Amino acid sequence: MTQAKSPPPGGPGPDGSRMGPTRISSLVVAALAAAAVAWLLISTLYYSGIPRLPWLPVVTLAALAVLEAYAAVNTRGRIERKPGREPVNPLLVARFVVLAKASALAAAIFAGFYAGLTGWLFVESTRAAADDRPAAGGGLLASLALVGAALWLERSCRVPERPDDEREPDQRESRPGQR
Repeated sequence: MTQAKSPPPGGPGPDGSRMGPTRISSLVVAALAAAAVAWLLISTLYYSGIPRLPWLPVVTLAALAVLEAYAAVNTRGRIERKPGREPVNPLLVARFVVLAKASALAAAIFAGFYAGLTGWLFVESTRAAADDRPAAGGGLLASLALVGAALWLERSCRVPERPDDEREPDQRESRPGQR
């Protein structure tokens, strides 16, 4: 009876899956789908019956973008072990990666929704649409800022490559004739 071998560290899992960096194409597809849904929803509803767009989601998205950008700068400095910074906890880095991946996708959906809404508001020539344009544009900008900050945080969590001479002896490539 043979035992199942565990996958090598850092390699794909037993089903061949492996978590990688967030794909920009996935974010674009999510944003385009959300923009289409927003456009369809807003164009089929009677717009003047909808309450004004609130600014609270815009402020929330912008605040999250600032916090994730700060986390990106702080984490990068701690991973690179810059002077005056404590070493980073690997579990915290893993949590930041999950946060970054989730917020990048959520922000892309928000950006798509706000883009579809903003596009429709510029086509509509009512007073209510004109009043909602600033909040919709602000939501689009804040969502895009959060996408950028999330991708930056995800990239900041990567472990930098070490030169060959700093690696452990057993990690160096063995050359023919050397051991």
